[in-house]
Amino acid sequence: MYNKIIVFEGIDGSGKTYHIKKVSQYLKYKKIKFIKIREPGGTKNSEIIRKIILNGKSTFKKKTDLLLYLASRNENYENLIKPNIDKKIILIDRFKDSTIAYQHYGMRINKDIIEKINNFIIGDLKIDYTFLHTVPLKSIKKKISGKKNKYDMFNKNFYKEVQRGFLKILKKNKNKLIIDSSKSKKYNTQIIKTKINKILNINE
Repeated sequence: MYNKIIVFEGIDGSGKTYHIKKVSQYLKYKKIKFIKIREPGGTKNSEIIRKIILNGKSTFKKKTDLLLYLASRNENYENLIKPNIDKKIILIDRFKDSTIAYQHYGMRINKDIIEKINNFIIGDLKIDYTFLHTVPLKSIKKKISGKKNKYDMFNKNFYKEVQRGFLKILKKNKNKLIIDSSKSKKYNTQIIKTKINKILNINE
């Protein structure tokens, strides 16, 4: 019933972090056990890696970034995800689809290499449902606020390619819902909540 892994994906500024927070609040209200993880980040070690990757002054090459992202995922998988499978709902802010979208479609790193390393880390771990948050092409990069990190500095075309990548990755995935960020937060919160209720068999 409740042993699901639910991922929130999307480019920067798409609203995914806002909506995973709203779902967390809802599950807490319903007294349903869950953990919430962000990538990169999560465990203490993963948060250290996050700061290294996203540092606006970082000069790491793209393959270095990829390996750091996957190192962070390994820490999360071993210390947070694996111990909680079949025990709690696992909510993840970015996961393996982000790696393919950003590092392959955005950075042009070989897709097979990314998938092989990812599979080495998480094996046959199954994602039960994905919420993909999309941004209208004309609005890309307009919604990013606050302190800018390394990835916020990339150009609009980069984010267009990444978003196209997400849509290609999830095209044949039936267990997904595409969230249009041009809709109001209130509207999107409600449709996500409705879908969460269905996935987890929650009675309102």
